[in-house]
Amino acid sequence: MKRDMNEWIRECVAQDKKKGMPILSFPGAKLLNVTVDELVKDGHLQALCMESIAKKYDMGMAVSLMDLSVEAEAFGSPVQFETEEVPTVREALIHDEEEAEKLKVPAVGAGRTGECVKGIREACERITDRPVFAGIIGPYSLAGRLLDMTEIMILCYEEPEMVETVLEKATEFLIAYAKAFKDAGANGVVMAEPAAGLLSPSLMEEFSNPYVKKVREAVEDDSFVVMYHNCGNIEPLLGQIQEVDAKAYSFGNAIDIEKALEVIPQDRLVIGNIDPAGVLRNGTPEVVREETRKLLERCSKYPNFVIASGCDIPPMTPFENMDAFFETIEEFYK
Repeated sequence: MKRDMNEWIRECVAQDKKKGMPILSFPGAKLLNVTVDELVKDGHLQALCMESIAKKYDMGMAVSLMDLSVEAEAFGSPVQFETEEVPTVREALIHDEEEAEKLKVPAVGAGRTGECVKGIREACERITDRPVFAGIIGPYSLAGRLLDMTEIMILCYEEPEMVETVLEKATEFLIAYAKAFKDAGANGVVMAEPAAGLLSPSLMEEFSNPYVKKVREAVEDDSFVVMYHNCGNIEPLLGQIQEVDAKAYSFGNAIDIEKALEVIPQDRLVIGNIDPAGVLRNGTPEVVREETRKLLERCSKYPNFVIASGCDIPPMTPFENMDAFFETIEEFYK
């Protein structure tokens, strides 16, 4: 459903009683009684998964799978699939300048991207009471998967032109992919750019921010917003992250989120940052309650703070823990 996303952000900031916005989708596979492997390959199942989560929890937004192998696979990267694990890119696709130059920008629909767009289109028909966000990788994080995550760090110094060649092509594809989600009815994308959290401030300014901004400026308008997600240790990079100039940010548990809230302007939404693996997946309901309450007590004084998971919640996370998370939020804001 089309909505004014600037108004939605203003409402989120102004509300005294906030709704949690965890990046919660993969655990929905259990509600459908399907495997993660089936889910990541089928747009219809992805829509049903998002709908089942939306029916179970009164969240501030609905968000699709954060599967950071999809876009690299569309370019031709080999992907490892497991029955109950999120897919991963197996190895680098590009090894030298010649391969970088020859790399073709795929059409949206290549690999599983068509299923992901189909899933969002159907999810938008099924979920109309809150914004629907698609998941998308960031340009540098995509380039890192195409070039190898360790290799790209060296190449930024030794072969910067090669990195830029790949980044340009990655960005061209991501703009088209984000536009496809927009055309399918999404109210925004959560752009995951965690690999940029490994960069120095100057390298981030050179190899991540300009490309993130290029995507954001190409697709963002009053009805469509790019939420910037980085779950790396970005405390030394907060100045650079502010320069991304996103309307909404999602931060991981590698940082003290209060430090980000002190820097990010208060008209920008900031969500985070309960540990998705250590607390939500592997903790007990009691641990989840305690951690959730502590974070709310510390950060609710910032009007633009909305509690969420620090990253994508793992597939096998117990629903008792998610129940405890949402119950604690409700009790806190009563």
